[in-house]
Amino acid sequence: MHHFVHLSENIYWIGVNDRRTQLFENQWPLPNGIAYNSYLILDEKTALVDTVSMCSMDTFLEKAKEILNGRSLDYLIINHMEPDHSGAIRTVVNEFPDVQIVGNAKTFPMLQGFYNITENLMEVEENSLIDLGKHKLRFYMTPMVHWPETMMTYEETEKILFSADAFGSFGTLDGGIFDDEINLDFYEEELRRYYSNIVGKYGLQVQKAMDKLAGLEIKMIASTHGPIWRSHIPKIINDYQRWSRNETEEGVVIVFGSMYGNTEKMAEIIARTLSEEGIRNIRIFDSSKTHSSYIINAIWKYKGVILGSSAYNGGIFTPMRDLIRELEHIMPKNHFLGIFGSMSWGGGGVRTLEKFAETIKWELVAPPVEAKHAAQEKDTEHLVRIGKEMARRLREEKK
Repeated sequence: MHHFVHLSENIYWIGVNDRRTQLFENQWPLPNGIAYNSYLILDEKTALVDTVSMCSMDTFLEKAKEILNGRSLDYLIINHMEPDHSGAIRTVVNEFPDVQIVGNAKTFPMLQGFYNITENLMEVEENSLIDLGKHKLRFYMTPMVHWPETMMTYEETEKILFSADAFGSFGTLDGGIFDDEINLDFYEEELRRYYSNIVGKYGLQVQKAMDKLAGLEIKMIASTHGPIWRSHIPKIINDYQRWSRNETEEGVVIVFGSMYGNTEKMAEIIARTLSEEGIRNIRIFDSSKTHSSYIINAIWKYKGVILGSSAYNGGIFTPMRDLIRELEHIMPKNHFLGIFGSMSWGGGGVRTLEKFAETIKWELVAPPVEAKHAAQEKDTEHLVRIGKEMARRLREEKK
C-alpha cells in the first residue's frame, strides 16, 4: 500500500525519489538526489502525465495500478521524451496495451527511436484539447525548453500546468511534495543550478514559452522534477523571468586553475581588493576541486566573473579549459570579466582566456595580468587594478 498525494480530488502525484544516482545526465552531481514526478488523472477517461526513469519504474507502476484499481489507462501524455521521464513508457504500454500515447509531431520519431513504439499514437498541436470528462487537457508547444519536442499540458478545470522540465529542481522530495510543505531555502541553490546547467542555454525559448503561458490562470505548477508549486507561483515565475533574461546580482565569482599555488595567490589578492572596495558577495572556486555545475550556478547569480589560470603544455590548465568550454556552450550573457594567470616560459593560460573573452563577449574591466613564475610587485599592482575596476563597474551598474 502507498500513501497517495492529491493535487486535487482526482489528480495524483505518483512520482518517485532517486537517492542512488550520483550524476544527472551522467555529468551533473546529485548530492541531494532527484525526484522524478509523474501525475495520474482519474475521470470518465484516465490519463497519465509523463513517466519516470527506468531505474525507478517498479514503485511508480505499483502506485499507478493501485490508484487505477482495475481501470484501464486511456491516455499517456508525453510532455518530454528525455529518458529520465520516458524510461517507463515501454512498461506502461506493456501493462496497458490499448493506451493512446499523446505527443506532438516531434515526439513520435523519438518514441520510435528510443523504444520502437509506433502504434496507438495521438498527435496534438498547439491549443489541441483532450476531454477526459470533468477535466480538460490543453496543449502548448514549448520547443527547446529544453528539447525540441517539449510541450506543456494545462488542465483547465483545476488550473494545473504540467510544465515538463520547466520550473524544476535537483533534490529529492523528502516528505514535503508541495512548495508550502518544505523549506524553500534548501532548494534555492538547486533550483538555480538546475536551471543554469540544464535549461539556461535556452533563455530565449524560455521567454517565448513564458509569453505564451502568460494569459493562463495557473493555480498549480507541476514540474517533472522538484516541488509542486501552489503557494509561491509568482516567486518561481519571477525567478525564471530573471534567469532567462540573464539578470544578476552584485557579486563576483573568482575561478582559478593553479598547479602549485601561484595563480591561487593572485586570486586572493583580487578577492581582498574587492572586499576592501565594499563588495560583499565574493565566491572563490578552485576549478580542479569544484564541479563546473556549481561554478556555473554561481556565475548565473553574480554579475562579476574573474578567471585565472596557469599555463599548461602551451595552453590553459585543463580544468579551466573544461570550464570555459562549458561556458561557451551555455553562453550566459551580461557579465563583467577579469582575466589573470601565470606562466613559466611560453604561457598559454591567459592567452586562451583572452580568446574566450572574444567569444563570450563579456565586458573586460581591466587589462589581463600574466605573472612570470610568481606574482611580483608590478603584477600585484595590476591585480589590485582588476579588483578595483570590477568593483567600480559593479557600483555603476547598481546605480
